[in-house]
Amino acid sequence: MSEPHSSLAKFIHWTFIPLYAYGIFKQLDDLSQLEDTGLLIFEVIFAAVFLLIVILRFSYMKRYETFAGARDPIHHVHVFAAKAVHLSMYLCLILLPLTGLVIAGLFVQGTKTGVLQDGALAIHELSALMSYYLIGIHVLAAIYARIKGDGVWSSMVPWLKETGPNENKYVQKISKLEHQLYEKISDLMPAKKAK
Repeated sequence: MSEPHSSLAKFIHWTFIPLYAYGIFKQLDDLSQLEDTGLLIFEVIFAAVFLLIVILRFSYMKRYETFAGARDPIHHVHVFAAKAVHLSMYLCLILLPLTGLVIAGLFVQGTKTGVLQDGALAIHELSALMSYYLIGIHVLAAIYARIKGDGVWSSMVPWLKETGPNENKYVQKISKLEHQLYEKISDLMPAKKAK
């Protein structure tokens, strides 16, 4: 069994959610809104603070195993998939403020349209969209971990604590099918074949 998350890790995780939600809900409807100097300055400060917090969060959280608090070893394919989702989320959460700063910088320099501004806007919008999907996957995976009762949920979530593995025959059957799927994927991986 791996160590659960610390109180600081939980605090960082849960306090980031309102910051992200605020950033999404307060987003600009139109680039021309940046004509308002006060709004432009606020957006730049918010993006810079958001970027700093994401980088600090990533630096701190990478010290923890992907499945901190798990009662049993997690299949390496599952670990790989979870790491891919986490890293992709961080990439999106870094690209969001970074491209926002580029958009603001180009706007201040007088580049309100064109290839550079359109490219920055496209990456910004794609990062936002992908962050929705990746966070959705993350939340669904956490709920699934809670249903299985594998200890991962209780490591990070302060409510609805698990009491142990779920004994429900349907949950156990799904868990068994999940493991079989990971084994099939593992058999297709080049590293496994080389052994």
